Amino acid sequence: MQVLYVFAHPEPRSLNGALKDHAIDHLRRAGHAVDVSDLYAMDWKARLDAADSTGPAAGRFDPAQASKLAYENGWQSADIAAEQDKLRRADAVIFQFPLWWFSMPAIMKGWFERVYAYGFAYGVGEHSDQRWGDRYGEGNLAGKRAMLIVTTGGWESHYSARGINGPIDDVLFPIQHGMLHYPGFDVLPPFLLYRAGRMDEARFAAERAALDQRLDTLFTATPIPFRRQNGGDYDIPALTLRDAIAPGAHGFAAHVADPAADVAT
Repeated sequence: MQVLYVFAHPEPRSLNGALKDHAIDHLRRAGHAVDVSDLYAMDWKARLDAADSTGPAAGRFDPAQASKLAYENGWQSADIAAEQDKLRRADAVIFQFPLWWFSMPAIMKGWFERVYAYGFAYGVGEHSDQRWGDRYGEGNLAGKRAMLIVTTGGWESHYSARGINGPIDDVLFPIQHGMLHYPGFDVLPPFLLYRAGRMDEARFAAERAALDQRLDTLFTATPIPFRRQNGGDYDIPALTLRDAIAPGAHGFAAHVADPAADVAT
């Protein structure tokens, strides 16, 4: 199978760098083909701006409209087009990064902003009273899998249900649901490594072994059961959960299917 590995850490000799090298080697030994986008090594341009289009200059810069025109007319800068090609041929994508200020490093956020062009990752499909575009489980990236590998300096308890930082599922929800499920990915549970700054050889060996198990099930593990926008759980065009779906539930967790909490309609 074809895997795209998108990596964001500025130091190749870091814990993240060692994990990345190990993961890529493990995937290749398992017979997978791996494309690697090492964003710092590539000196990836994080800023979305008018220079992302090689087309005729417009007046006021409208990011969405400029992205749409560039994608439709073949005006995208070469680096954007190359990453989109990697996404098209990938069966699965792994995004690895350290959790900095409750999100991914800016360079990786810039990868999403630039590569996710209008017409490629959003602005796709019919908008009507029955459908609101091909998104949240549908779209051009449907049928592909995605998984996060995330390191954090905090303890696991800090990211527990009552932890000071909030539950890790909530912290990662905008990424997993909004940036991955939105354009169609089936999103696997993340691989999480806590207390990254307190690592010894014995623990690192155990973490590598745990990561190997996750990589070995990359194409068989059950994805997070995010609800599909056009699957019947949401009223359209309001895009709110129907009253019969998870009654009384609120927040991020309500958008993860739980048959025991849903009532028959």
